[in-house]
Amino acid sequence: MDTKQHIWIVLTGTGTWLSRIIQCFTNAPLNHASISFDGQLQEVYSFGRKDVSNPFSGGLVRENLRAPFFYASHCAIYRMEVSHDKYKLMVHQVQQMMNDRDRYKYDLLGMMGMLFRVRIDRADAYFCSYFVASILEQAGLHPVGKPPHLVTPCDFSHSEQLEEVYQGSLDHYLDRFPAESLPYPAPAYISSEPGEPAKRLQVGAG
Repeated sequence: MDTKQHIWIVLTGTGTWLSRIIQCFTNAPLNHASISFDGQLQEVYSFGRKDVSNPFSGGLVRENLRAPFFYASHCAIYRMEVSHDKYKLMVHQVQQMMNDRDRYKYDLLGMMGMLFRVRIDRADAYFCSYFVASILEQAGLHPVGKPPHLVTPCDFSHSEQLEEVYQGSLDHYLDRFPAESLPYPAPAYISSEPGEPAKRLQVGAG
């Protein structure tokens, strides 16, 4: 019998200039989307800043939501039940991308296309919600009835396939999981230094 597991979609409002631009179009307060493979939010991935101090350095990152950049953010966290096979497929896909993450770029042009509902194709380029929707689609999951390149972060909040498990301050959610109770240390902002191979994903139970 196939064991069910969960993935989590995390929406955050970071207050960056890019987030504020998106909000002008979406009228939604939470304009960054990430995918997590555990409810303690240790294995969290998205497209965003590679260096929190440099808004122009973007790409595929493993995010540390316990870092000051995110910690005080408002957030909404959604859970989706998936089969064990689909869970493994998504983990594998993200791991393959992380192993070659310098190849991937942040798709600012594509994000603007999303806001204007126009498809702009760029090889190996994603923005946050496009990445999350693409990982789900490659596992045969379609929680939002749109092509991945048109999915906005707030679209996930309207999906009937996702269960909202929390909305509020991110630090209050993370305080449920003291550092000493976590199965392994929180990552740096990304999983390893540029040019080094990504660490193997340490996925938690569903």
